Amino acid sequence: MVPGFEDEKGKIFTEVVTKIPVAVTLQTTLQRLRGNIHIRPDERLKAELDRDEPFLAMTDAVILDADGNTLHRADFLAVRRDQIVWVIPDEGE
Repeated sequence: MVPGFEDEKGKIFTEVVTKIPVAVTLQTTLQRLRGNIHIRPDERLKAELDRDEPFLAMTDAVILDADGNTLHRADFLAVRRDQIVWVIPDEGE
């Protein structure tokens, strides 16, 4: 069962977690990506990267080739955490 509470009609409500988008450049074992990773307001980017979940959500994602040219754009991309080599916050974006 999903954690949350049930109203009198049987609809289940769950707690909404507010997150802030952080623009990053991310290198996987094969690709370089640009986009937003979403973190909780009271946490650092590292805390989101250290979560014990197999995938990291990225929004407004761009997959780049070796020369920095766009190969693909996606509103949402799930990145396998064990494939991440490094992440750099994009300052000023």
